[in-house]
Amino acid sequence: MKEISTETFTNMQPTLSVESEQTFRNDFYFKRELPENLQFLETLSWNFFWSWKPDGVNLFRELDPALWEKCEQNPRVLLKNVKGLQLWQKANDTDYVAKLQRFAEEFENYHSSSPKSFGKITPENPVAYFCAEYGVHNSLPIYSGGLGILAGDHLKSASDGNVPLVAVGLFYRYGYFRQEIAHDGWQEERYSDSFASELALQPVLNENGERTLVMIHIRGRAVFAQAWLANIGRISLYLLDTNVAENDEIDRLITGHLYGGDTETRIVQEKILGIGGVRLLRKLGIEPVVYHLNEGHSAFLTLELTREFLEERENADFADAVSFVKEKCVFTTHTPVAAGNDNFPLSQIKDCFDANFISSLKISEEQLYELGRTNPDDKSEWFGMTPLAIRLTRSANGVSKKHGEVSRQLWLKLFPEITQADNVPITYITNGVHAPTWVAPSFQTIYEKYIGKHWAEVLHDAAAWRAGVEKIPADKIWNAHQLVKQLLISFIRLKTFSTETGLHDTINERENTSKLFSPDILTIGFARRIAAYKRWNLLLSDLERLLKIVNNVEKPVQFVFAGKAHPQDRAAKLLLQNLLSLDENSQWQRRAVFLEDYDQEVARYLVQGVDVWMNVPRRPLEASGTSGQKVAMNGGLNLSILDGWWIEGYNGENGFAIGILQDDNEKSQETIDAEDAESLYQILETEVIPTYYAKDESGLPSEWIRRMKNALITLTPQFSSDRMVKDYIEKIYT
Repeated sequence: MKEISTETFTNMQPTLSVESEQTFRNDFYFKRELPENLQFLETLSWNFFWSWKPDGVNLFRELDPALWEKCEQNPRVLLKNVKGLQLWQKANDTDYVAKLQRFAEEFENYHSSSPKSFGKITPENPVAYFCAEYGVHNSLPIYSGGLGILAGDHLKSASDGNVPLVAVGLFYRYGYFRQEIAHDGWQEERYSDSFASELALQPVLNENGERTLVMIHIRGRAVFAQAWLANIGRISLYLLDTNVAENDEIDRLITGHLYGGDTETRIVQEKILGIGGVRLLRKLGIEPVVYHLNEGHSAFLTLELTREFLEERENADFADAVSFVKEKCVFTTHTPVAAGNDNFPLSQIKDCFDANFISSLKISEEQLYELGRTNPDDKSEWFGMTPLAIRLTRSANGVSKKHGEVSRQLWLKLFPEITQADNVPITYITNGVHAPTWVAPSFQTIYEKYIGKHWAEVLHDAAAWRAGVEKIPADKIWNAHQLVKQLLISFIRLKTFSTETGLHDTINERENTSKLFSPDILTIGFARRIAAYKRWNLLLSDLERLLKIVNNVEKPVQFVFAGKAHPQDRAAKLLLQNLLSLDENSQWQRRAVFLEDYDQEVARYLVQGVDVWMNVPRRPLEASGTSGQKVAMNGGLNLSILDGWWIEGYNGENGFAIGILQDDNEKSQETIDAEDAESLYQILETEVIPTYYAKDESGLPSEWIRRMKNALITLTPQFSSDRMVKDYIEKIYT
């Protein structure tokens, strides 16, 4: 691939007309002269390395703090719009220039080291990581939730570990929806055009300086996709985009919206991702040693690898190709219920795959359909991406120990020769999170003082990490937490302020927020997708008891909520509306808030600032969960159902468990919900609240801080994405 420098961009002339540029975009480069001693800011803005370094973030924020927030922490937009006077003021600020120079040296040292090799994984033959969404930073809006955040953290840890890895995804022009709450509490959706912004995406060019295009046959015609490059530290993330002039208008919208449209839209998106992604790597001269299918969205890549194999070997058959492809591919499933996996009607599969492609696999149309069925003989069954992925990969894994068990039971029917679920060849790698991204600067400063500047590397040694954290005085931990809690409260006051609140009292907007929330009150966070199994209404099941907890004069509790309902899920929207307008005459309206448009930036304030993180999914439907892991790394305590990662993380001293660890097969959902609600209330009343408000002679909640330190010691190394990537290398990739 031709490298793209700033000079290349400067000399690149647009080839599209003014009218076309309203629809298409050639690049995201703009001409802005920076003072000579600030020019590294331009280089830095093209690489998301800055986003997980507090010093990197501050270099941009200090140019214009108000503009930084207004442009939603996008360095490209900031550099385009910051006033010249402010640039020259910083160019004459010797302290700022010195900080910039130090960070430039750190950046250069980070990127100058050669990639490591891990067995057969080498710079010449890297891992190819495929995912439908990536949550690298909120200024690259191509994610919707947990899967994307997990993928972004995977890339960051691979970068920090200097792992030879390239990533492939889709560039969604309109991304996922932005949430807006009407005055009556009803969720509305708004989409933003990324082509109207400035993104840290560079066009991928060939040796002739032309856009690299791949072609896929879809719905009887050729569809082209161009590629964009996002630099994630040392990792290259390639994003395919069908909004090119060569395509019909309907095909330009294939990559229009993340998880939008109908099932046919999903099929063609997943053809672009899987088949188009493999073809892109070929054009770039990248020969992966292993393909990692992160969820089933990219499973069509196995068919493209099959086609390639058979095209190159005239005498080979489909069985030969399957043996070859399985050795090259591994699969991670993130969904604990069959209905949550992508399934498509056979008629749409037929419409989207041309006969020539199917015949190139040396199988019949019916044999193709059988690859996607749980029961190959059931001709009424829809085509599933997860069965396809499991059949054509050598390794499948869940994302927690419990999820591995659930997945083995769920997909037992795919292995007719196996009678016991325990023998199904599906293992697990528990998810983790990227500590430098999610740990608050106040805690990073403490870690640097008591553990060392390279504290994130010490995380790889649990014993050394324990020894370092044990040296941190209790008051230092508490003060660091209170500092970031104050920041959260300031953010809440700003986020919920509105000059017009309508006729209803809701907890997402207020005309006066100056005294909203207090740093002295126990603060519980609950933020996740609004879906039935997440049980948003569990806390509200005994309203009288809840309001008694909230209204307690001596030991009050305040709640902060965030999350999105799917645009087509009316029941979820009604649940949210009920939460927002609950009991206008109680303290609830003063002790509860809802933060609109939950994204990475909102999540960062929440996981760093709350005292307690609540999670109440219906067992065993939480495949893993990672938000609670982020909270633990900041000294917050989890109050959670024993499901997903919390089964492995909870030790009785580092948080609180709701309910008991058991199989609930013989109980009704109503009974389970009632029991879990009772457990939630009881633990709040008898354990969480009393412990938080119990002060020692120095005025500190010593028992609470002891639990905070236990969480920092036990959970931070265990649920780091560095550990996760290491596990993938040792247990899956190699």
